Amino acid sequence: MKTIGVITSGGDAPGMNAVIRAVVRTAVASGLEVIGIERGFAGLIEQRYVHLNARSVSGIINRGGTILKTVRCAEIKSASGMKRAVDTLKEIGVDGLVIIGGDGSLAAGNALSKHGVNVVNIPASIDNDVYGTDETVGFDTALDTAVDAVDKIRDTATSHERIFIVEVMGREHGFLALSIGVAAGAEFVLIPEMRYDLSAICGKLKEARQRGKTSLVMIFAEGAGNPQEFASRITKRTGFETRVSALGYIQRGGTPTGRSRILASRFGTRAVELLLGGRKNRLVVVSRGRISDIPISTAIHNEKKLDLSFYRMAKELSK
Repeated sequence: MKTIGVITSGGDAPGMNAVIRAVVRTAVASGLEVIGIERGFAGLIEQRYVHLNARSVSGIINRGGTILKTVRCAEIKSASGMKRAVDTLKEIGVDGLVIIGGDGSLAAGNALSKHGVNVVNIPASIDNDVYGTDETVGFDTALDTAVDAVDKIRDTATSHERIFIVEVMGREHGFLALSIGVAAGAEFVLIPEMRYDLSAICGKLKEARQRGKTSLVMIFAEGAGNPQEFASRITKRTGFETRVSALGYIQRGGTPTGRSRILASRFGTRAVELLLGGRKNRLVVVSRGRISDIPISTAIHNEKKLDLSFYRMAKELSK
């Protein structure tokens, strides 16, 4: 192992730069050269890369986004795209590749490993939906960002005695939405995994108003449906003024929290150690506070499940 590559792909997450920093500095300290692949897998196919050293990653631990940039790349899923990616890695002399990203990055890492590439994946996603790890890089920051926004929206909801539906990210899973709901004290959390009863919700909204609640906040994961349509139906059934606020991409950006930076640093260091130790095709994970690793294939063929006890607790505390 002489040269390792590092790449960020898929959606950006706060803390990706901290991972890059940890990978580069751990590798350099071990006598390795590091090549940063720019613009995700598209950059790998297009042979866009830069040589990195300890100074290249100075002052980035506190920066959101990724200095290597990232774009979605459908071509990596094709046989021709995969061949070009593998050829590039051989041509530039990469002996092992650290891939930083979410589920899509895992799929690409698994495919590359089948073509003989030594791969280690690091889970970085605000959705926290990667199987095998309790937390992904960026999740804690996105949670804090969203909770701060919801707290501000609550002020307006109280002042105007309105119902606010706050749309957050989560097309397929509600891990982020559920955590936001609990942390922000939301009255309702709607997520893709759980069906909801509009009549029951409207009944509870009326009961809450009768008890004197002046603000009502609902966290709505984007995969749970159309929030504007949902708001209109609530207003029609209850007569209560209902507004929708979509947090959007502010959840992806911003300065990473200390927790995200520490997790990123631990993950990046472990990834390099795995490659140096000859362990390949692994996903770095954290479980009960301990850093470990599992086969990429295990993560690919399993789905992270929602903690139903956490969901029930959220419902109980919202009363």
